[in-house]
Amino acid sequence: MNTSRQLAGVGFGLLAYGMWGFFPLFFRQLAHVSPMDVLSNRAVWACLFVGGLLSLRRQWHKVAAVFGSWRQLLMLVIAASLIGTNWLVFLWAVANQQVVASSLGYFLTPLVNVVLGLAVLKERLNRLEWLSVALALAAIANEVIAIGSLPWVSLILAGTFGTYGLVRKRLPVDAVSGLWLETLAMLPVCALYACWQAQNGQTLWFAGHDLTTTALLVAAGALTALPLLAFAAATQRLDLATVGMLMYINPTLQFVTAIWLFGEPMQVAQLRSFGLIWLGLLVFSWSAWRKYRLPA
Repeated sequence: MNTSRQLAGVGFGLLAYGMWGFFPLFFRQLAHVSPMDVLSNRAVWACLFVGGLLSLRRQWHKVAAVFGSWRQLLMLVIAASLIGTNWLVFLWAVANQQVVASSLGYFLTPLVNVVLGLAVLKERLNRLEWLSVALALAAIANEVIAIGSLPWVSLILAGTFGTYGLVRKRLPVDAVSGLWLETLAMLPVCALYACWQAQNGQTLWFAGHDLTTTALLVAAGALTALPLLAFAAATQRLDLATVGMLMYINPTLQFVTAIWLFGEPMQVAQLRSFGLIWLGLLVFSWSAWRKYRLPA
């Protein structure tokens, strides 16, 4: 029974990270739509889709319970701001041929989690974890030297997703209810954006699209929710070390997509940065494996 549960967990993990890894292929089809328009549609349709799931599963009582805590609502608004920023920068990166930078950001995320654990949760790092952080900093320094500025796309994606994970980890709210409330919190921003568009004589984000584009925008809502649900199912069945190892599937697929399918250029300096990150992740993974597999 335990083996079956673990195999199911691996399956859910592969599904979640596989879907996230192929997001650039999907959202590349919407490159002609502005990132903020895509984000607004994604938030609205995800809210409706997840609301339907809550109705089917008769779990609205869980949402109602959250409304009884101002602290939880405030934390969810913060989480919505973080994940919304992450989505927006990712959409911009896909539309502007910056998927290599996007993949670097998601490769950095586990190491950002280590730093957040040190700074916020007051966790103590062992020597291998310190080494992995040092290698990540060396990779960032290499990028600064190579391009003459901070790799802001990679840093924002890593920082927002890592901090979002920290906020959600400290919230006793399930994935489905939390996602619905997060997308709900984005709707006022979408409404303000629509008002701004109207005042400037622009086509509103929810109008003026052809049938194919509209269908893709609606599908983006479901694609937002499905990998999160699969990820939640995986974390319930697997230990943290295994989930952490599966995490690298997403940026690896993004990296392969950027180089082999989108034809984005890869410079020698970027290869050095990725090499340092991959070495850091190898050290971090070995440390995590020892921590969770070997007896204390």
